[in-house]
Amino acid sequence: MELFTFVRFHVRAGQERALEEALREIVPATREEAGCLEIHAFRSLRDAQLFYIHSRWKNEEEFELHASLPHTVKFLERARPLLDHPLDVTRTEKIV
Repeated sequence: MELFTFVRFHVRAGQERALEEALREIVPATREEAGCLEIHAFRSLRDAQLFYIHSRWKNEEEFELHASLPHTVKFLERARPLLDHPLDVTRTEKIV
């Protein structure tokens, strides 16, 4: 079953550019993964500190593999200190 993920990032003031740069690196690398069907990064129009990743995967196992890959681990090590909250990843299934 396909897996859809939503990842929320709210960065500390002044860290917007750092997260955007990290997203610009991780998204293209992730698109190259066999299990990734689609991935995009977004920034809120109303809150410049708020970012999201939305991705679509062949299945949950492929996403688990993604989470363990060096480029993903490096991205998370880079992103976590920029956030003003714990990492927020939601795994979902399409219902409609």
